[in-house]
Amino acid sequence: MDRLVVVGQGYAGLPVAMRAVDAGFDVVGFDVDVVKIKRLAAGESQVEDVTSADVARALATGRYEPTDDPERTRGFDVAVIDVPTPLTDGAPNLSHVTDSARMLATSLRSGATVILESTTYPGTTEDLVAGILEEGSGLVAGRDFHLGYSPERIDPGNANWNFVNTPKVVSGIDKESLDSVRSFFDRLVDRTVPVSGTREAELTKLLENTFRHVNIALVNELTVFAEAMGIDVWEAIDAASTKPFGYLRFTPGPGVGGHCLPIDPSYLSWKVRRSVGQPFRFVELANDINAGMPDYVVSRLTLALNRDKRSVNGSRVLLLGLAYKRNTGDIRESPGMVIAQSLSALGADVRVADPHVPPGVTALHQVELTEDEVQQADAVVVVTDHDSFDYDMVRERARYVLDTRNRISGPRVELL
Repeated sequence: MDRLVVVGQGYAGLPVAMRAVDAGFDVVGFDVDVVKIKRLAAGESQVEDVTSADVARALATGRYEPTDDPERTRGFDVAVIDVPTPLTDGAPNLSHVTDSARMLATSLRSGATVILESTTYPGTTEDLVAGILEEGSGLVAGRDFHLGYSPERIDPGNANWNFVNTPKVVSGIDKESLDSVRSFFDRLVDRTVPVSGTREAELTKLLENTFRHVNIALVNELTVFAEAMGIDVWEAIDAASTKPFGYLRFTPGPGVGGHCLPIDPSYLSWKVRRSVGQPFRFVELANDINAGMPDYVVSRLTLALNRDKRSVNGSRVLLLGLAYKRNTGDIRESPGMVIAQSLSALGADVRVADPHVPPGVTALHQVELTEDEVQQADAVVVVTDHDSFDYDMVRERARYVLDTRNRISGPRVELL
């Protein structure tokens, strides 16, 4: 039976592990987070796209073992690295990748395949991971073992596109590695898309997210100027969206969050500056615009309260949504966190309603969305447009609403 190790059991790694169990692999799910491993061992998922029932079924097969013990990763045929790649002081932090590679190197054997899925800059697989694996194992990449890169394309909360039906870009450091990586993912997904090298695959992921980042920044800046000129930017976006060619719909919001947009384009910008010696101006401008949107939301709310002869200091503000993305509980890099902290620093009494974020995850005052909470608030701000919110009730009961997502209309509602 094929033995698979998936390093990282978060939003990217756990779906790979669950699907691999279904495909017949003997799967070890490794993570350094002891609490996460204990919950997985008890059949409890912390990833919204993977249910606890999914984990329980995998455990019941006897072919899924969640562990934090590096010794249990030995003897693998295939290893997939799905670990975080954050920014530290504006530079890529690949410590989790290097730690994972060092761990896998101690048990790497001839004929095995290692695949990096974590988002990173072009050259990481060949210039960094290969060397660590070779140094720790005494084997040679390409000759003794296969090595490739396949960017994760998980979109949390997407009901239409999941790990299985989303085309999977695959690559290898040589033809044999590509064949091995592709053969592995052909067992897990509906369609694989091979590219000529790992650098092309690494750039593919950064291109996808930079495209979104830049276009969101465009509509965000346009929104600021449209509001200043008294123009309904949402109506213009709706009208432009009727064009069947040459236009893709992007909508404004309170900022960007998650791992992809606030971080991934900066990996590309960092690599371009380091390799070419020039700034990636589109990315750096998009970073500035999108990072400034939470402050813009706070300024719009401040102006609205001033019009009603009230100040932010002492006002009770109810934020609807804290997660960075609709219908998820992911608060990584969330603009909602920035908005809440900024309002609190200005003296506002901030309450947050988000049914997807468990209580205690943050120090913010979390509440349920009730008529009383809405009526008691001086202002309601729609930050994340979860489908479960009762927008009709909010429209009818709220004194004032600032809607950053265009979900509510009414005489006491202002759109971003």
